[in-house]
Amino acid sequence: MKTLYLECAMGAAGDMLTAALLELCPDRQAFLDKMNALGLPGVRVEAEPAVKCGVTGTHMRVTVNGKEEESLDAHGPHHHHDEEERGHHHHHDDDEHEDHHHHDDEEHGHHHHHHTTMADIAALIAGLDLPEKVRADAAAVYQLIAEAESQVHGQPVTQIHFHEVGTLDAVADVVGVCLLMHMLAPEQVLASPVHVGSGHVHCAHGILPVPAPATALILRSIPTYGGQVRGELCTPTGAALLRHFVTRFGDRPLMAVQAIGYGMGKKDFEQANCVRAFLGESEGRREAITKLECNLDDITAEDLGFAAEELFAAGARDVYTQALGMKKGRPGTMLSVVCLPGDADRLAQVMMRTTTTLGIRRQDMGRYVLERSVKTVSTPYGDVRVKCATGMGVSRWKAEYEDVAALARANNVSPDVIRRAVADSLKD
Repeated sequence: MKTLYLECAMGAAGDMLTAALLELCPDRQAFLDKMNALGLPGVRVEAEPAVKCGVTGTHMRVTVNGKEEESLDAHGPHHHHDEEERGHHHHHDDDEHEDHHHHDDEEHGHHHHHHTTMADIAALIAGLDLPEKVRADAAAVYQLIAEAESQVHGQPVTQIHFHEVGTLDAVADVVGVCLLMHMLAPEQVLASPVHVGSGHVHCAHGILPVPAPATALILRSIPTYGGQVRGELCTPTGAALLRHFVTRFGDRPLMAVQAIGYGMGKKDFEQANCVRAFLGESEGRREAITKLECNLDDITAEDLGFAAEELFAAGARDVYTQALGMKKGRPGTMLSVVCLPGDADRLAQVMMRTTTTLGIRRQDMGRYVLERSVKTVSTPYGDVRVKCATGMGVSRWKAEYEDVAALARANNVSPDVIRRAVADSLKD
């Protein structure tokens, strides 16, 4: 299956992700032309060659009215990625001993940046000449950032102001990544654990640890690590883009690589300051599972049904039975339970407790799986949750039965009428 793997050994930022993906794009000029024709006021996007530790890659240069925003503080070499300098809510500086200047701080004589709300961002994105999927992805990325900032600052999302993330150059970063993902159309997006850096950053509110609070919230449940590199390597925007697009974090899978892209940050470190992207073909996604089985010839159908309910409640992925012939010609039942390896011991205890078995067979194996998601679809009869599955060259969906049945009863129609309405909505 077509796989995109992102190597985040030096973190992730919107401009670096854009540059790495652009290097994978067969028609780079078409992307640049599209970005520069979007109508973002005064914005121009350019790709320029950059070299880090002897490796040549691409750096994205975004200007607004002919000017590229830079960090107001330039005392030392340990700045973070260029994207963070140009446009982030906290505007962190990597050197924990440097003075910080917040773009929005007029009392110190710096120029004022317009406070942009989530509604402003959503309206701007909605008006861009882009495929609906790209607009939806870009809005979802900003929603992740807004929700994190909301939690950090204890304010509703509607009251969050993007002091810098909302600037036009940062919008170009987010939209650029979403558009390139659409153009490359990988069937799955995987990534390495994310290097977040170390030390502290200065912001208008004081000194904060790396990763910054909003970034740390966005990266929850994603494998991350620090290290010897001092500074903020993963930005809120980079974190949000990874969370939105990446389905699994870990080692690069077995894959036939067809193209490699290097997205360069602006600053220099001892380690090459880049995101590396691999595009190629890999086998379908596999996961480890365990199957537990036992043969039963002295349990009632009612008790077997009870055991199945208890096993599902305890976390079994699947429970099923098969009829079989046992010793002395007795009819019997084989009870099979599919579960994650870490749940096997606990589920074996449930099988022992709820059935008459004296022993359970265990078999560890792997299985191919499709990427699954759930979305809500609006129909003339009401909203229906739809389970979607994609990967390995297939894409399918199925309406949630409970929702279909509830709407069928409420509207006095057959379930098939509701399913056809869902299908019509998915075509739109």
